[in-house]
Amino acid sequence: QLQLVESGGGLVQPGGSLRLSCAASGFTLEYYAIGWFRQAPGKEREGVSCISKSGRATYYAGSVKGRFTISRDNAKNTVYLQMNSLKPEDTAVYYCAADAVRTTQPMCVQKRPNYWGQGTQVTVGG
Repeated sequence: QLQLVESGGGLVQPGGSLRLSCAASGFTLEYYAIGWFRQAPGKEREGVSCISKSGRATYYAGSVKGRFTISRDNAKNTVYLQMNSLKPEDTAVYYCAADAVRTTQPMCVQKRPNYWGQGTQVTVGG
């Protein structure tokens, strides 16, 4: 069964950090661009950051640029999202996704990957 599983979400104070992980089972991540998306209550799902198959190219939404870092370890079949200087407006369910066709900015903007994870909640607040 093909699956993406996110972990690392939780409750953090403003200014804090979290690292999200996205692990794949049933398929090999190195053949896919991987993206992190988020959806807050009442809002559309947005592309936060996407990384190419090799990891050499990345894209970040303007709202997270300079604060979030996406990386991948193909040997571990895992992709990470390091989130620093978190703000209350970063509160959302975060999803990882795998796309065999699109990469980086097109993947994050078009939001039509082949596979989605189930999501992990990130809450930034006191």
